[in-house]
Amino acid sequence: MEQQKAFLTFASGVGTVTGANFLLEIETSTGIKRIAVDCGLEQGSELADARNRDPFAYDPATVDILLITHGHIDHIGRIPKFVKDGFKGVIYSTPATKDITSVMLPDAMRLMMESSQRHGVLPMYEQKDLEQAMRLWKTIPYYTNFALTPEINVYLKDSGHILGAAMFEISRKGSAKKIVFTGDLGNSPSLFLRDTDPVTDATYMVMESVYGDRNHEPKEERRNKFADIIRDVIHRKRTLIIPAFSLERTQDILYELNHLIERENIGDIKVFIDSPLAAKITGIYKLYKDDFKDSAKKYIAEGDDLFDFPKLKFTLQKHESERLDHIAGPKIIIAGSGMSNGGRVVGHELHYLPEHDTTLLLVGYQSAGTLGRQIHDGARQVTIDEQTIRINAEVKSIMGYSSHKDSDHLIEFVEKTAGTVKQVFVAMGEPKSALFLVQRLRDYLNVNAKFPRQGEKVELDLN
Repeated sequence: MEQQKAFLTFASGVGTVTGANFLLEIETSTGIKRIAVDCGLEQGSELADARNRDPFAYDPATVDILLITHGHIDHIGRIPKFVKDGFKGVIYSTPATKDITSVMLPDAMRLMMESSQRHGVLPMYEQKDLEQAMRLWKTIPYYTNFALTPEINVYLKDSGHILGAAMFEISRKGSAKKIVFTGDLGNSPSLFLRDTDPVTDATYMVMESVYGDRNHEPKEERRNKFADIIRDVIHRKRTLIIPAFSLERTQDILYELNHLIERENIGDIKVFIDSPLAAKITGIYKLYKDDFKDSAKKYIAEGDDLFDFPKLKFTLQKHESERLDHIAGPKIIIAGSGMSNGGRVVGHELHYLPEHDTTLLLVGYQSAGTLGRQIHDGARQVTIDEQTIRINAEVKSIMGYSSHKDSDHLIEFVEKTAGTVKQVFVAMGEPKSALFLVQRLRDYLNVNAKFPRQGEKVELDLN
Protein backbone atom coordinates (compact mmCIF):
# COMPACT_ATOMS: atom_id res chain seq x y z
CA MET A 1 0.00 0.00 0.00
CA GLU A 2 1.39 3.40 -0.98
CA GLN A 3 2.32 5.60 1.96
CA GLN A 4 0.32 8.78 2.32
CA LYS A 5 2.56 11.81 2.71
CA ALA A 6 2.49 14.64 5.22
CA PHE A 7 4.30 17.98 5.12
CA LEU A 8 4.93 20.76 7.63
CA THR A 9 5.63 24.35 6.55
CA PHE A 10 7.06 26.96 8.93
CA ALA A 11 5.19 29.94 7.53
CA SER A 12 6.16 32.33 10.35
CA GLY A 13 7.05 32.26 14.02
CA VAL A 14 10.60 30.97 13.47
CA GLY A 15 13.61 33.11 14.30
CA THR A 16 11.26 35.36 16.26
CA VAL A 17 9.14 35.05 19.40
CA THR A 18 5.97 36.33 17.76
CA GLY A 19 3.84 35.68 14.66
CA ALA A 20 3.26 31.94 15.11
CA ASN A 21 1.83 30.27 11.99
CA PHE A 22 2.43 26.73 10.77
CA LEU A 23 0.81 24.64 8.05
CA LEU A 24 0.36 20.87 8.26
CA GLU A 25 -0.68 19.09 5.06
CA ILE A 26 -1.79 15.45 5.28
CA GLU A 27 -2.72 13.21 2.36
CA THR A 28 -5.91 11.24 2.97
CA SER A 29 -8.10 8.95 0.88
CA THR A 30 -10.22 11.96 -0.09
CA GLY A 31 -7.36 14.32 -0.88
CA ILE A 32 -4.96 16.61 0.97
CA LYS A 33 -6.24 18.12 4.22
CA ARG A 34 -4.59 21.37 5.23
CA ILE A 35 -4.45 22.31 8.90
CA ALA A 36 -3.01 25.66 9.99
CA VAL A 37 -1.83 26.07 13.58
CA ASP A 38 -2.00 29.58 15.06
CA CYS A 39 -2.28 32.80 13.12
CA GLY A 40 -0.47 35.45 15.12
CA LEU A 41 0.77 38.98 14.72
CA GLU A 42 4.47 39.63 14.54
CA GLN A 43 5.30 42.21 17.20
CA GLY A 44 8.19 44.35 18.33
CA SER A 45 10.33 44.99 15.26
CA GLU A 46 10.13 48.07 13.05
CA LEU A 47 9.21 45.83 10.12
CA ALA A 48 6.44 43.98 12.00
CA ASP A 49 3.53 45.98 10.61
CA ALA A 50 4.67 45.54 7.02
CA ARG A 51 5.21 41.81 7.52
CA ASN A 52 1.78 41.41 9.09
CA ARG A 53 0.27 43.00 5.99
CA ASP A 54 2.16 40.69 3.63
CA PRO A 55 0.20 37.86 1.96
CA PHE A 56 0.30 34.55 3.81
CA ALA A 57 2.92 32.06 2.68
CA TYR A 58 0.09 29.86 1.35
CA ASP A 59 -3.46 30.47 0.17
CA PRO A 60 -5.84 30.63 3.19
CA ALA A 61 -8.70 29.59 0.89
CA THR A 62 -7.12 26.13 0.58
CA VAL A 63 -6.97 25.56 4.35
CA ASP A 64 -9.61 23.30 5.91
CA ILE A 65 -8.95 23.88 9.62
CA LEU A 66 -7.26 26.47 11.81
CA LEU A 67 -6.19 25.35 15.29
CA ILE A 68 -5.47 28.03 17.91
CA THR A 69 -3.25 27.08 20.86
CA HIS A 70 -4.11 30.11 23.03
CA GLY A 71 -5.35 33.68 23.09
CA HIS A 72 -2.20 35.83 23.00
CA ILE A 73 -2.14 38.27 20.09
CA ASP A 74 1.06 36.77 18.67
CA HIS A 75 -0.99 33.59 18.15
CA ILE A 76 -4.41 35.03 17.15
CA GLY A 77 -3.83 38.53 15.80
CA ARG A 78 -4.03 37.77 12.06
CA ILE A 79 -7.10 35.53 12.17
CA PRO A 80 -9.42 38.21 10.71
CA LYS A 81 -6.90 38.79 7.89
CA PHE A 82 -6.83 35.00 7.34
CA VAL A 83 -10.60 35.15 6.86
CA LYS A 84 -10.41 38.24 4.67
CA ASP A 85 -7.84 36.46 2.46
CA GLY A 86 -10.18 33.54 1.80
CA PHE A 87 -10.30 31.11 4.72
CA LYS A 88 -13.72 29.46 4.99
CA GLY A 89 -12.93 26.44 7.13
CA VAL A 90 -13.42 25.78 10.84
CA ILE A 91 -11.45 27.36 13.71
CA TYR A 92 -10.95 25.20 16.80
CA SER A 93 -9.65 25.97 20.29
CA THR A 94 -10.59 25.34 23.90
CA PRO A 95 -13.74 27.16 25.14
CA ALA A 96 -11.68 29.55 27.29
CA THR A 97 -9.47 30.52 24.36
CA LYS A 98 -12.52 31.35 22.26
CA ASP A 99 -13.91 33.55 25.04
CA ILE A 100 -10.57 35.28 25.51
CA THR A 101 -10.22 35.84 21.76
CA SER A 102 -13.68 37.41 21.65
CA VAL A 103 -12.33 40.33 23.72
CA MET A 104 -8.69 40.32 22.60
CA LEU A 105 -9.38 40.69 18.86
CA PRO A 106 -11.76 43.66 19.13
CA ASP A 107 -9.18 45.44 21.28
CA ALA A 108 -6.44 44.62 18.76
CA MET A 109 -8.66 45.85 15.95
CA ARG A 110 -9.23 49.17 17.73
CA LEU A 111 -5.46 49.68 18.04
CA MET A 112 -4.97 48.67 14.41
CA MET A 113 -7.58 51.15 13.22
CA GLU A 114 -5.98 53.96 15.23
CA SER A 115 -2.54 53.09 13.81
CA SER A 116 -3.86 52.84 10.25
CA GLN A 117 -5.51 56.25 10.57
CA ARG A 118 -2.33 57.84 11.95
CA HIS A 119 -0.20 56.44 9.13
CA GLY A 120 -2.75 56.97 6.36
CA VAL A 121 -2.96 53.31 5.31
CA LEU A 122 -5.83 50.91 4.90
CA PRO A 123 -6.43 48.52 7.83
CA MET A 124 -5.47 44.86 7.42
CA TYR A 125 -9.07 43.75 7.86
CA GLU A 126 -12.53 45.03 8.70
CA GLN A 127 -15.13 44.43 11.40
CA LYS A 128 -17.00 41.99 9.16
CA ASP A 129 -13.88 39.80 8.90
CA LEU A 130 -13.56 39.64 12.69
CA GLU A 131 -17.25 38.79 13.05
CA GLN A 132 -16.99 36.07 10.39
CA ALA A 133 -13.98 34.57 12.18
CA MET A 134 -15.98 34.21 15.38
CA ARG A 135 -18.86 32.58 13.43
CA LEU A 136 -16.42 29.97 12.08
CA TRP A 137 -15.16 29.17 15.61
CA LYS A 138 -15.92 25.91 17.43
CA THR A 139 -14.49 24.52 20.63
CA ILE A 140 -12.90 21.29 21.81
CA PRO A 141 -12.47 20.58 25.55
CA TYR A 142 -9.23 19.32 27.04
CA TYR A 143 -8.60 15.56 27.13
CA THR A 144 -10.99 14.67 24.32
CA ASN A 145 -10.18 12.59 21.24
CA PHE A 146 -11.69 14.64 18.44
CA ALA A 147 -11.99 13.81 14.74
CA LEU A 148 -10.90 16.84 12.72
CA THR A 149 -11.70 14.79 9.61
CA PRO A 150 -12.74 11.14 9.22
CA GLU A 151 -9.02 10.22 9.02
CA ILE A 152 -7.29 12.80 11.27
CA ASN A 153 -7.62 13.02 15.03
CA VAL A 154 -6.56 15.67 17.52
CA TYR A 155 -6.18 15.47 21.30
CA LEU A 156 -5.83 18.57 23.49
CA LYS A 157 -3.60 18.75 26.56
CA ASP A 158 -3.11 21.66 28.95
CA SER A 159 0.11 23.56 28.26
CA GLY A 160 -0.16 25.47 31.55
CA HIS A 161 0.76 28.74 29.82
CA ILE A 162 -2.39 30.86 30.23
CA LEU A 163 -6.06 30.12 30.76
CA GLY A 164 -7.28 27.89 27.93
CA ALA A 165 -3.84 27.26 26.44
CA ALA A 166 -3.57 23.87 24.74
CA MET A 167 -1.10 21.56 23.08
CA PHE A 168 -2.40 19.79 19.98
CA GLU A 169 -1.49 16.14 19.39
CA ILE A 170 -2.40 15.35 15.77
CA SER A 171 -2.37 11.85 14.30
CA ARG A 172 -3.87 9.72 11.56
CA LYS A 173 -6.72 7.51 12.70
CA GLY A 174 -5.27 4.11 13.63
CA SER A 175 -1.65 5.29 13.72
CA ALA A 176 0.49 5.65 16.85
CA LYS A 177 2.60 8.36 15.24
CA LYS A 178 1.75 11.94 16.11
CA ILE A 179 2.96 15.49 15.77
CA VAL A 180 2.65 17.74 18.80
CA PHE A 181 2.32 21.50 18.57
CA THR A 182 3.14 22.80 22.03
CA GLY A 183 2.11 26.41 21.55
CA ASP A 184 3.67 28.27 24.48
CA LEU A 185 4.62 26.16 27.48
CA GLY A 186 3.77 27.34 30.98
CA ASN A 187 6.20 28.19 33.74
CA SER A 188 4.86 25.44 36.00
CA PRO A 189 4.07 25.29 38.80
CA SER A 190 1.87 28.28 38.09
CA LEU A 191 0.36 30.46 40.79
CA PHE A 192 -3.15 29.17 40.11
CA LEU A 193 -3.29 27.31 36.77
CA ARG A 194 -2.70 23.60 36.32
CA ASP A 195 0.78 22.34 35.52
CA THR A 196 1.85 21.59 31.97
CA ASP A 197 0.69 18.12 30.98
CA PRO A 198 3.49 15.72 30.05
CA VAL A 199 3.99 14.54 26.47
CA THR A 200 5.50 11.06 26.40
CA ASP A 201 4.88 9.64 22.92
CA ALA A 202 5.46 12.35 20.32
CA THR A 203 6.92 11.41 16.92
CA TYR A 204 7.46 15.04 15.94
CA MET A 205 7.27 18.19 18.05
CA VAL A 206 7.05 21.89 17.22
CA MET A 207 7.99 23.72 20.40
CA GLU A 208 8.61 27.23 21.67
CA SER A 209 11.99 28.60 22.81
CA VAL A 210 11.36 32.07 24.27
CA TYR A 211 13.65 31.32 27.23
CA GLY A 212 15.66 28.60 25.52
CA ASP A 213 18.97 30.11 26.59
CA ARG A 214 18.30 31.22 30.18
CA ASN A 215 16.57 30.32 33.43
CA HIS A 216 14.20 32.17 35.73
CA GLU A 217 15.01 32.93 39.35
CA PRO A 218 13.49 30.42 41.83
CA LYS A 219 9.79 30.95 42.52
CA GLU A 220 10.37 31.50 46.26
CA GLU A 221 12.86 34.23 45.38
CA ARG A 222 10.34 35.74 42.96
CA ARG A 223 7.65 36.30 45.60
CA ASN A 224 10.16 37.55 48.19
CA LYS A 225 11.64 39.99 45.68
CA PHE A 226 8.19 41.29 44.75
CA ALA A 227 7.27 41.67 48.42
CA ASP A 228 10.48 43.59 49.15
CA ILE A 229 9.81 45.98 46.25
CA ILE A 230 6.27 46.68 47.49
CA ARG A 231 7.46 47.23 51.09
CA ASP A 232 10.03 49.69 49.79
CA VAL A 233 7.39 51.52 47.73
CA ILE A 234 5.09 51.76 50.77
CA HIS A 235 7.89 52.86 53.11
CA ARG A 236 9.18 55.57 50.75
CA LYS A 237 5.69 56.56 49.50
CA ARG A 238 6.67 55.91 45.89
CA THR A 239 4.77 55.05 42.73
CA LEU A 240 5.29 51.55 41.35
CA ILE A 241 4.60 51.19 37.61
CA ILE A 242 4.22 47.64 36.29
CA PRO A 243 3.84 47.22 32.51
CA ALA A 244 1.82 44.03 32.21
CA PHE A 245 -0.13 42.27 29.50
CA SER A 246 -3.87 42.30 30.13
CA LEU A 247 -3.99 38.54 29.55
CA GLU A 248 -2.44 36.27 32.21
CA ARG A 249 0.33 38.56 33.53
CA THR A 250 -2.17 40.95 35.11
CA GLN A 251 -4.09 38.04 36.66
CA ASP A 252 -0.82 36.56 37.99
CA ILE A 253 0.09 39.86 39.62
CA LEU A 254 -3.42 40.26 41.07
CA TYR A 255 -3.22 36.76 42.54
CA GLU A 256 0.20 37.52 44.04
CA LEU A 257 -0.93 40.85 45.45
CA ASN A 258 -4.04 39.21 46.91
CA HIS A 259 -1.80 36.70 48.68
CA LEU A 260 0.68 39.31 49.95
CA ILE A 261 -1.97 41.77 51.13
CA GLU A 262 -4.54 39.38 52.61
CA ARG A 263 -2.35 36.49 53.80
CA GLU A 264 0.99 38.12 54.60
CA ASN A 265 -0.18 41.62 55.65
CA ILE A 266 2.46 43.27 53.53
CA GLY A 267 1.02 46.74 54.12
CA ASP A 268 -1.51 49.28 52.96
CA ILE A 269 -1.28 50.41 49.34
CA LYS A 270 -3.62 51.57 46.57
CA VAL A 271 -3.57 49.36 43.46
CA PHE A 272 -4.94 50.45 40.08
CA ILE A 273 -5.49 48.14 37.12
CA ASP A 274 -5.49 50.70 34.34
CA SER A 275 -6.88 48.54 31.56
CA PRO A 276 -10.48 47.96 30.43
CA LEU A 277 -9.24 44.86 28.59
CA ALA A 278 -7.67 43.44 31.75
CA ALA A 279 -10.98 43.96 33.55
CA LYS A 280 -12.83 41.95 30.90
CA ILE A 281 -10.27 39.15 30.87
CA THR A 282 -10.21 38.92 34.66
CA GLY A 283 -13.97 38.40 34.45
CA ILE A 284 -13.41 35.52 32.01
CA TYR A 285 -10.85 33.95 34.37
CA LYS A 286 -13.47 33.92 37.11
CA LEU A 287 -15.76 31.87 34.83
CA TYR A 288 -13.20 29.08 34.36
CA LYS A 289 -12.35 28.14 37.93
CA ASP A 290 -12.49 24.45 36.97
CA ASP A 291 -9.27 24.97 34.96
CA PHE A 292 -7.41 26.13 38.10
CA LYS A 293 -5.13 23.95 40.20
CA ASP A 294 -6.48 22.33 43.35
CA SER A 295 -4.83 24.76 45.79
CA ALA A 296 -6.49 27.73 44.03
CA LYS A 297 -9.85 25.97 44.05
CA LYS A 298 -9.43 25.46 47.81
CA TYR A 299 -8.94 29.20 48.37
CA ILE A 300 -12.06 29.91 46.31
CA ALA A 301 -14.06 27.36 48.32
CA GLU A 302 -12.95 29.21 51.47
CA GLY A 303 -14.49 32.40 50.08
CA ASP A 304 -11.38 34.11 48.70
CA ASP A 305 -11.75 36.03 45.44
CA LEU A 306 -8.31 35.34 43.99
CA PHE A 307 -8.21 38.55 41.98
CA ASP A 308 -9.66 41.08 44.45
CA PHE A 309 -8.54 42.71 47.68
CA PRO A 310 -8.96 46.02 49.58
CA LYS A 311 -7.95 49.23 47.76
CA LEU A 312 -7.96 47.57 44.32
CA LYS A 313 -9.61 49.62 41.59
CA PHE A 314 -10.06 48.98 37.87
CA THR A 315 -9.88 52.29 35.96
CA LEU A 316 -12.01 51.81 32.88
CA GLN A 317 -12.43 55.34 31.53
CA LYS A 318 -9.68 57.44 29.99
CA HIS A 319 -10.29 60.35 32.37
CA GLU A 320 -9.87 57.96 35.32
CA SER A 321 -6.55 56.85 33.88
CA GLU A 322 -5.35 60.44 33.50
CA ARG A 323 -6.24 61.22 37.13
CA LEU A 324 -3.97 58.46 38.44
CA ASP A 325 -0.90 60.62 37.91
CA HIS A 326 -2.30 63.11 40.44
CA ILE A 327 -2.97 60.58 43.23
CA ALA A 328 -0.31 60.68 45.93
CA GLY A 329 1.73 57.59 46.67
CA PRO A 330 2.27 54.99 47.75
CA LYS A 331 0.45 53.37 44.86
CA ILE A 332 0.79 50.70 42.22
CA ILE A 333 -0.31 51.24 38.61
CA ILE A 334 -0.55 48.11 36.47
CA ALA A 335 -1.21 48.81 32.80
CA GLY A 336 -0.57 47.40 29.35
CA SER A 337 1.24 46.71 27.27
CA GLY A 338 3.74 44.40 28.90
CA MET A 339 6.56 45.49 26.57
CA SER A 340 5.69 49.20 26.70
CA ASN A 341 5.06 49.26 22.96
CA GLY A 342 1.56 50.71 23.28
CA GLY A 343 -1.38 51.00 25.64
CA ARG A 344 -1.94 53.16 28.70
CA VAL A 345 1.34 52.28 30.40
CA VAL A 346 3.22 54.41 27.86
CA GLY A 347 1.47 57.54 29.12
CA HIS A 348 2.36 56.66 32.70
CA GLU A 349 5.97 55.99 31.72
CA LEU A 350 6.15 59.36 29.97
CA HIS A 351 4.99 61.00 33.21
CA TYR A 352 6.84 58.89 35.78
CA LEU A 353 10.14 57.69 34.28
CA PRO A 354 11.82 61.08 34.75
CA GLU A 355 10.75 61.11 38.42
CA HIS A 356 13.17 59.99 41.14
CA ASP A 357 10.34 58.71 43.39
CA THR A 358 9.20 56.10 40.85
CA THR A 359 9.97 52.40 40.57
CA LEU A 360 9.40 50.66 37.24
CA LEU A 361 9.08 46.89 37.53
CA LEU A 362 9.46 44.68 34.45
CA VAL A 363 7.83 41.29 34.99
CA GLY A 364 8.16 39.54 31.66
CA TYR A 365 9.99 39.04 28.41
CA GLN A 366 10.78 42.21 26.44
CA SER A 367 11.02 41.63 22.68
CA ALA A 368 13.85 43.14 20.67
CA GLY A 369 12.92 46.56 19.32
CA THR A 370 10.38 47.45 22.03
CA LEU A 371 10.60 50.31 24.50
CA GLY A 372 10.53 47.73 27.28
CA ARG A 373 13.63 46.06 25.84
CA GLN A 374 15.47 49.42 25.70
CA ILE A 375 14.66 50.06 29.35
CA HIS A 376 15.54 46.50 30.35
CA ASP A 377 18.90 46.79 28.59
CA GLY A 378 19.82 49.86 30.63
CA ALA A 379 18.90 52.85 28.46
CA ARG A 380 18.96 56.06 30.48
CA GLN A 381 17.21 58.09 27.80
CA VAL A 382 14.26 57.02 25.63
CA THR A 383 11.78 58.56 23.22
CA ILE A 384 8.05 58.27 23.98
CA ASP A 385 5.43 59.92 21.77
CA GLU A 386 8.21 61.87 20.03
CA GLN A 387 9.42 63.24 23.39
CA THR A 388 12.92 62.37 24.58
CA ILE A 389 13.00 61.82 28.33
CA ARG A 390 15.63 60.96 30.90
CA ILE A 391 15.04 57.83 33.00
CA ASN A 392 15.53 58.74 36.65
CA ALA A 393 13.19 56.08 38.00
CA GLU A 394 14.56 52.93 39.60
CA VAL A 395 14.21 50.05 37.14
CA LYS A 396 13.84 46.54 38.52
CA SER A 397 12.94 43.23 36.91
CA ILE A 398 11.55 39.89 38.04
CA MET A 399 11.66 37.42 35.18
CA GLY A 400 10.23 34.60 37.30
CA TYR A 401 6.71 35.89 36.60
CA SER A 402 7.07 34.86 32.98
CA SER A 403 4.39 32.43 31.85
CA HIS A 404 6.97 30.58 29.72
CA LYS A 405 9.16 27.65 30.74
CA ASP A 406 12.83 28.47 31.11
CA SER A 407 15.69 26.56 29.48
CA ASP A 408 16.09 23.80 32.08
CA HIS A 409 12.36 23.12 32.19
CA LEU A 410 12.08 23.04 28.39
CA ILE A 411 14.74 20.32 28.46
CA GLU A 412 12.82 18.44 31.17
CA PHE A 413 9.64 18.69 29.10
CA VAL A 414 11.24 17.15 25.99
CA GLU A 415 13.06 14.52 28.06
CA LYS A 416 9.75 12.75 28.75
CA THR A 417 9.34 11.97 25.04
CA ALA A 418 13.02 11.66 24.11
CA GLY A 419 12.62 7.92 23.57
CA THR A 420 9.97 8.31 20.84
CA VAL A 421 10.54 11.67 19.15
CA LYS A 422 12.16 11.56 15.69
CA GLN A 423 12.60 15.30 15.38
CA VAL A 424 12.01 18.41 17.48
CA PHE A 425 11.53 21.68 15.61
CA VAL A 426 12.52 24.60 17.82
CA ALA A 427 10.52 27.71 16.93
CA MET A 428 8.91 30.77 18.54
CA GLY A 429 12.11 32.25 19.93
CA GLU A 430 14.84 34.66 18.92
CA PRO A 431 17.66 32.91 16.98
CA LYS A 432 20.14 33.01 19.88
CA SER A 433 17.62 31.43 22.25
CA ALA A 434 16.34 28.84 19.76
CA LEU A 435 19.80 27.75 18.61
CA PHE A 436 21.02 27.43 22.18
CA LEU A 437 18.06 25.18 23.01
CA VAL A 438 18.66 23.11 19.87
CA GLN A 439 22.22 22.43 21.00
CA ARG A 440 21.17 21.60 24.56
CA LEU A 441 18.54 19.12 23.31
CA ARG A 442 21.19 17.44 21.17
CA ASP A 443 23.84 17.38 23.89
CA TYR A 444 21.71 16.50 26.92
CA LEU A 445 19.05 14.24 25.40
CA ASN A 446 20.63 13.08 22.13
CA VAL A 447 17.47 14.35 20.43
CA ASN A 448 17.37 15.27 16.74
CA ALA A 449 16.57 18.96 17.24
CA LYS A 450 16.40 21.51 14.44
CA PHE A 451 16.09 25.28 14.05
CA PRO A 452 13.90 25.62 10.93
CA ARG A 453 14.07 28.46 8.44
CA GLN A 454 11.06 30.65 7.77
CA GLY A 455 9.19 29.20 4.80
CA GLU A 456 10.92 25.81 5.10
CA LYS A 457 8.81 22.76 4.22
CA VAL A 458 9.66 19.33 5.63
CA GLU A 459 8.18 15.90 4.99
CA LEU A 460 6.86 13.89 7.96
CA ASP A 461 6.05 10.20 8.37
CA LEU A 462 2.71 9.98 10.17
CA ASN A 463 1.64 6.62 8.72
